Amino acid sequence: MPAAASPRRVFLHVDMDAFYAAIEQRDHPDYRGKPVVVGAPPDQRGVVATASYEARTFGIHSAMPSRDAGRRCPSAIFLPPDMPRYKAVSDQVFAIFERYTPFVEGLSIDEAFLDVTGSLRLFGGGEEIARRIRNDIRSELSLTCSIGVAPNKFLAKLGSEYRKPDGLTVLPFDRPGIIAFLRPLPVTRLWGVGKVTRQAFDRAALHTIGDLQDAPPALLESVVGPHGAAHLRRLAFGDDPREIELDVREKSISREHTFLRDERARHLLDNTLFELVEDVARRLRADGRLAATGRLKVRWKDFTTLTRQRAFPRPTRIEEDLQAMAAALFKEIPLEQPVRLIGFGVADLVESDASRQLDLFDLPVETRARREQLERTLDRIREEHGPAAIRRARTLPPP
Repeated sequence: MPAAASPRRVFLHVDMDAFYAAIEQRDHPDYRGKPVVVGAPPDQRGVVATASYEARTFGIHSAMPSRDAGRRCPSAIFLPPDMPRYKAVSDQVFAIFERYTPFVEGLSIDEAFLDVTGSLRLFGGGEEIARRIRNDIRSELSLTCSIGVAPNKFLAKLGSEYRKPDGLTVLPFDRPGIIAFLRPLPVTRLWGVGKVTRQAFDRAALHTIGDLQDAPPALLESVVGPHGAAHLRRLAFGDDPREIELDVREKSISREHTFLRDERARHLLDNTLFELVEDVARRLRADGRLAATGRLKVRWKDFTTLTRQRAFPRPTRIEEDLQAMAAALFKEIPLEQPVRLIGFGVADLVESDASRQLDLFDLPVETRARREQLERTLDRIREEHGPAAIRRARTLPPP
């Protein structure tokens, strides 16, 4: 069995507590101590983004349909997400992290891994650094977070989940202590064990991480295959060799829209899709990479979901290319029933298309550069004057 991570390495996992809801309660004193749900209203389609801990006592959780949340707690305060405000607070949180280490891997707007190994002599041990971060976040931002301190990323993540909210958990750094800590935990605490894998483990009477530690390798392989068995066995003994990733970027960019009522008017669907693609194109330009693949998603009234994707002739971030792809993919789909959700995204993002051979009929490089410059100018106008300040006319030729 591979040795656990060296005690010389110290990782933190910091997870903000009910981040969106906590910001709303901080900024609106009347909401404090009350069940707050950030997400779609309970009388509309949509889901919960975040629920305050007061709301969680009613069984409300993220990704739950808002209508179900409203039934569970009719007195809950439902608020629409305010992403620009949440992002601004997130920037303040990450600025606090960077006081203590440059090795910060953001996982989302409200959580991150930190490697503080090189900061121990300056700020003290891992627990001391974690306390400093918690105190800074509480005193400067009036928010709370939960932190795990451990010799690797997997264990640090377990620690941050151990005592929420406003918790601090220091896991063992010695191998016997790590194994003992993991033994009673359910197998679902291991990365890669979802509902289907858990059911397979249940059938094999493997319920805890200790059961996996004791299981013969052949039994694990019969349940999850050789690769899965090796991966989960390493985690069951607390081994995780991953380092901090300093440039974690999105692998795809997408937007979706769920209609309040099922929609079958194609012109309304076309207009919605056009606006979604506008936003995807803007985000792609801000990202700076090029998309090699476009992807359309349609969910029907009966919740059946259909996806279509196709490679662009060459990687692109020009909005006209994205609009043409989305229109072509959607035109191929007959409207057999009303649409509940429509979405568009781009994937296979690359830094450059220099290796791709130019097509004889492709736009000249200078023309593509001018179009990209024009679109960036439009982005700046919208940032300064609002998204409706200037709009692109829907003048695409039929695909």
